[in-house]
Amino acid sequence: MLIDRENIAGLASLPEPSEADVLLVLKSASKAKGLSLEEAAILLASREPGLAGLLSRRAAEVKEKVFGKRIVLFAPLYLSNHCTNGCRYCGFRGGSGGVARKALSADEAVREAKALEAMGFKRVLLVTGEDPRWGLDYIVSCVRAIYERTGMRIVHVNAPPMDTGPLRELKAAGAGVYQSFQETYHRPTYEEMHPFGRKKDYHFRLDVMDRAMEAGFGDVGIGPLLGLYDYRFDALATIAHSLHLYEKFGAHAHTISIPRLRPAEDGLKEVPVRVSDQELKKIVAVFRLSVPSAGIVASTREPAGLRAELIHTGATQLSAASRTSPGGYAGKEASLEQFSTTDHRGLAEVIKSVVDEGLLPSLCTACYRTGRTGGDFTGRTIAGEMEKFCQANAVLTLKEYLLDSCTNGTKESIERAVDKGLAGVADQGFKKALVEKLDALEKGERDQYF
Repeated sequence: MLIDRENIAGLASLPEPSEADVLLVLKSASKAKGLSLEEAAILLASREPGLAGLLSRRAAEVKEKVFGKRIVLFAPLYLSNHCTNGCRYCGFRGGSGGVARKALSADEAVREAKALEAMGFKRVLLVTGEDPRWGLDYIVSCVRAIYERTGMRIVHVNAPPMDTGPLRELKAAGAGVYQSFQETYHRPTYEEMHPFGRKKDYHFRLDVMDRAMEAGFGDVGIGPLLGLYDYRFDALATIAHSLHLYEKFGAHAHTISIPRLRPAEDGLKEVPVRVSDQELKKIVAVFRLSVPSAGIVASTREPAGLRAELIHTGATQLSAASRTSPGGYAGKEASLEQFSTTDHRGLAEVIKSVVDEGLLPSLCTACYRTGRTGGDFTGRTIAGEMEKFCQANAVLTLKEYLLDSCTNGTKESIERAVDKGLAGVADQGFKKALVEKLDALEKGERDQYF
């Protein structure tokens, strides 16, 4: 059984654990090998402020052990807000009268991708609503057009669940990570929040990651929409989902996203179960310790100050400069946003803020193009073999950004970050190879990576 609702409900209701129990779990977590569902439940049940600080520090230590100081940056590109689903919390939901709808043409998708490329992005996440008129063929055409007509190096896709055949076609088009969020794993709440449309089928959505991996996607992204139901239940169910993928396919979820429900036009105006900032930090830390190989993704739903805290609590990926409406980067037409964002900073500001936090911004796309995906990526990460690649590739992409896209006012801090990142490479042979690639960038070559 993928999700044992009865067992998870019991674990989500654990009473406050003793300090000794929490410390025992944190000791186990320090090995960076992951946690059992029962151990994760103990950490989620803890409410002691002093232990919360220790939990965050342990998560930061594990994050640095497996990924170094790098923080990956990316941008979402919304293709279409046409949707036939009835999700009560979403600005894209079907049945909303009078809302502006837009589906980008392939030419417009290319224009949006070029606008992001001009900012310095090298990876993009395509996002679309669920409407048969804008289905697989449409998404594939946009993926291919972006690869063929822009300098984007990897295109990820957040798209509605499909059968194995269509997912295989999407993978063949070059899609990297396939994302689809369960929203809530609590079936009664799921059914209440999704009254009509294909998304109403709880199990078809839940099983899509199995189908994606069977279709050749080594890397998949999962996550709950925090605020629809008890966060302890949904956090534990998310971990259980990743454990299921690992047991069946040898690879954990590549990314786990942590969106909190935000107000949306013609959507829910109140959050059913509020998740506080402190609770969100605890969730991030528990995800990091439970699934060390996963990228924990913090979106622009969250304010800048909180995102700065989250990257010291286990988060490893940040979206930046996000626009949640089709045509939001280069287009001029008004269209409906999926949800309201809070962090409105551009890429340059986010890069500088990550540097100011003592961490290393990364625009890396190497793993998807070198075969470090799926079970290989999970195995390398758990074995502690990814940190040197992450560090070096972050330095290379930051150097390329410095040469091609960096604006005045941030160059000095980014130069220092590149130098510091280079100095942090311990393997002397690896460092020598990194210096050679940095020199190649200086001489005009591009796309250097390990």
